[in-house]
Amino acid sequence: MLCDRTFVCDRGRATARSERKETSRNGKMRGIAGGRLHAVAAVLLTLASTMPPGYAQQEAAGSKGPDKAASQLPAAPTPEPTSPYPLRTSGHDYSRPFAGWIGNPIDIYRPTTIPKASFVNSVRLADLVKDGKIYLSLADALALAIENNYDIAISRYDLDIADTDILRTKTGATPLGAPSGLVTNTLGGSASALAAGGGPGGTTVGSGGAGSGVSGLTLTTAGAGLLPETMDPSVTGTIQFERATQPQVNTLFSGGLKALTTNTNEYNFTFNQGIVTGANLQVGFQNQRITTDNPFDTYSPQLSSIFKATLTQHLLQGAGIWMNERFVYQALNDRRITNSSFRQQIIYTVNQVESIYWGLVQDYEDVQAKERALDQSKQLLSDDQKQLQIGTMAPLDVVNAESGVASDEQGLISAQSALNWQQQIIKQAITRNLNDPTLSAAPVIPTDRVGLDPIPEESQPVEALVQEAFQRRPELEQAVLTLRNDEITLKGARNALLPTLDIYGFYGSSGLGGAQSPDALNFFTGKNYAPGTFPTVGYGTVVQHLFDSSAPDKGLGFNLTVPLRNREAQSVQERSLMEYRQAELRLEQLHTQIRMQVANQMYALTNDRAEVKAAQAARDYAEQSLDAAQKKLHLGASTTADVLQQQRNLATADDNLIAAYAAYAKDRAGLYQTMASTLQHYGINLTEAAAGSVSTEPVIPGVVAAKPGNEPSMTPPVTPEQPAPPQPPTQ
Repeated sequence: MLCDRTFVCDRGRATARSERKETSRNGKMRGIAGGRLHAVAAVLLTLASTMPPGYAQQEAAGSKGPDKAASQLPAAPTPEPTSPYPLRTSGHDYSRPFAGWIGNPIDIYRPTTIPKASFVNSVRLADLVKDGKIYLSLADALALAIENNYDIAISRYDLDIADTDILRTKTGATPLGAPSGLVTNTLGGSASALAAGGGPGGTTVGSGGAGSGVSGLTLTTAGAGLLPETMDPSVTGTIQFERATQPQVNTLFSGGLKALTTNTNEYNFTFNQGIVTGANLQVGFQNQRITTDNPFDTYSPQLSSIFKATLTQHLLQGAGIWMNERFVYQALNDRRITNSSFRQQIIYTVNQVESIYWGLVQDYEDVQAKERALDQSKQLLSDDQKQLQIGTMAPLDVVNAESGVASDEQGLISAQSALNWQQQIIKQAITRNLNDPTLSAAPVIPTDRVGLDPIPEESQPVEALVQEAFQRRPELEQAVLTLRNDEITLKGARNALLPTLDIYGFYGSSGLGGAQSPDALNFFTGKNYAPGTFPTVGYGTVVQHLFDSSAPDKGLGFNLTVPLRNREAQSVQERSLMEYRQAELRLEQLHTQIRMQVANQMYALTNDRAEVKAAQAARDYAEQSLDAAQKKLHLGASTTADVLQQQRNLATADDNLIAAYAAYAKDRAGLYQTMASTLQHYGINLTEAAAGSVSTEPVIPGVVAAKPGNEPSMTPPVTPEQPAPPQPPTQ
């Protein structure tokens, strides 16, 4: 039993018992005075005695939310709904039936054809290929990802899948669940996302009593309550032909026949239609044609028709428009969850591809740095060999220089391998088909570099960014919509606690006719009846009798089922409330996680900017130190080892500077993702993303064009033959 907040309330039960006693006493007095109304009063008293204490108050409170007075969620900005709604992949609306009453009536029984998926790259990619190379800007990479990326392409189907649930629930069926998770099968990148928690929007359904959910949430009571009536009308027809021969034990009642033969033809039709108020209309039309050789049957063939219309309405459990449309409301919420999930997918994949792009830029610049280091090492080796030949350089210094060349060659080969792999990574992220050998072999040349212009978010307080993230994050939008679906489940579970009381009314009539049997025997005379003794009544007259009230059949009644313990309904209601409490906690946990994410990204971005400045200063110092060491070497004031060490220092400084720039760019994109403002900053149109065709190229802030220069080599360096190092003297 339920009170406003707890499951058992002694004071409420005592009050309810006293109220029931008083109501019962007054009811008896009204029954004595009311005469014919006594039966109705008794039914109402029975219902009142079975009501859970405080049910009416709980229902009133339930309309405003589950126990909000006792469990108020912390104040937070309401997440903005994903706009536009609904997103569609094409002009077809799968929430509407493929065929209806207008047009070919057979179309509703034909399967719908879904266009096959495309495995061809978008035309945009071919426009970027020049001289066998793909010159790729970050904006082009993001546009190609929106058009070709498999994760996004798979997620697009979720939008239409969610629409089919709306169509399904309009018939009164339970929703199958709309997909709402991220597709993360693309390799590379460092994008991350929060799980918003489970709910009716999940596609995973527990079986065999097993719960299912996300982030530790159980999802088992979705759809609790009496199932709605089937809103799609149906006609059931039964046509049966029966030929029966029945042996007779006593021929006295068969006119001396040892067996009677009866031929029965039945033509029965039933129409069923659910009504949104919780009612069901059933109309039956039964027809029989019976011929027999029984001499005591006056009509053969005998025609009979029965018409009966029955309307049944739920009064307690399952009553009301809301109860019978609650699955439609859940499906609409699921559709919004899927809308939000697709926005989350676009943000995630865009951030992932941007991270891959900056990784490509990092590897590209790393190869350039390794080539510069190798050129310096080769130049040093050449100078040392010349000095060795004229006797001004020790042989060991030449060996040291050769070791430096070999080390730099190995570093270049490693950097080239990383660059080649990163090129394959970005290709699989922005293309649909890599089977084209020209495309798979074409090197990717990034044309954008990281800009260090401050973004507005860097100057804003962290709390302001947190509040903005609360409004934009799709995970919060999905969690709030999941709570709304859980509230619908709660109301359905509370309604299932009620007894079942149905009122029904019916009206019908019957008609009888046929022709006089030629074998009809007069029991008193022992002879056959003369032809025309019984009038012939045709089928048209029989049907006419169904509507002239000549043989009416009408009535009104109640069906009452009162569970004496109601344990199953109580357990479902309790469990649904517990799952709702879980979802409340998960929502608040999401707020905490998002707050921490925003703060962490802001601190990381501040640190990255400082690291870039420090790495730039260190690189400038290493370059000047190398120049000074080379000059000293030419003057004889330094050694090859000193120059090699300065070259190593410069190479390390180059690596640190390249990594610092890449980290800043990735963390800047990560802040946009954490704020869920990626689409706004880059000018990405969500409608175009859903359709899979980008007409307006993204505009990426914070990037600069690459400086013109020599492109790095994509093949390992060829090491020229070196003279054999001098051998140590034999002892």
